[in-house]
Amino acid sequence: MTPNPPKTSCLSCKLSDLCLPYGLQINEVETLEIIIKIKRPLQIDELLYSKDELCKSLYAVKSGSFRSFIMNSEGIEQTLGFYLPGELMGLDALFEGRFSSSVDALETSSVCELPLTRLNELCTEIPNLQYQLTRILSKEISANHEQMILLGQNSAKIKMATFLLMLSKRYSALGYSSNAFNLSMRRQDIGNYLGVSHETISRQLSVLIKENIITVNHRAIKILDLDLLKAIIEPCQTALSNDTH
Repeated sequence: MTPNPPKTSCLSCKLSDLCLPYGLQINEVETLEIIIKIKRPLQIDELLYSKDELCKSLYAVKSGSFRSFIMNSEGIEQTLGFYLPGELMGLDALFEGRFSSSVDALETSSVCELPLTRLNELCTEIPNLQYQLTRILSKEISANHEQMILLGQNSAKIKMATFLLMLSKRYSALGYSSNAFNLSMRRQDIGNYLGVSHETISRQLSVLIKENIITVNHRAIKILDLDLLKAIIEPCQTALSNDTH
């Protein structure tokens, strides 16, 4: 029998400021901890849940990273997004009760499982928990808007630059370096997400390397000049601002 993974206290978890415990009192966090289940680690490409599966739990990324995707009738995958530590997965199922996409592990990863029935009960007992869940949903909507802009009528270079800046911002929020991080996702997954080929991803990374904006060592990315990387997407941001006004 495989032993249960050791349970880590939310109060001592470095991700607590990004996850559901954020803003809760100590006694409220302790109440939340009671319902949390720690699942065994998932290996690369292992499914956490599948599209149309009944949603019984939400999942917070404890370590590693995950990919959200759907598959059409011809068996072609479409990558919808990526999840990093502290981020909540399964929110897409709250409306209809079934997951609208599948999620698999990009590397050896682990999650905290939050049984939905118990979580809903706690939300009625702990108003701050309901507020935090709403806050996370709002953040998810904002991220979806950013994705729509990213996947709009932009050049491959702008898409690549925006993607790296989005990762930089997310890793910084985790307390990690905003200039040096690993791409846990494969280039074909990035290309599928951005709507370009994986060859285009490789070419655009090469362009950024030649311009001394980044260095690449296998999956390790180092941003040498954050301002130059931001300058690539400024025309897109200016056009968006003009359209808005």
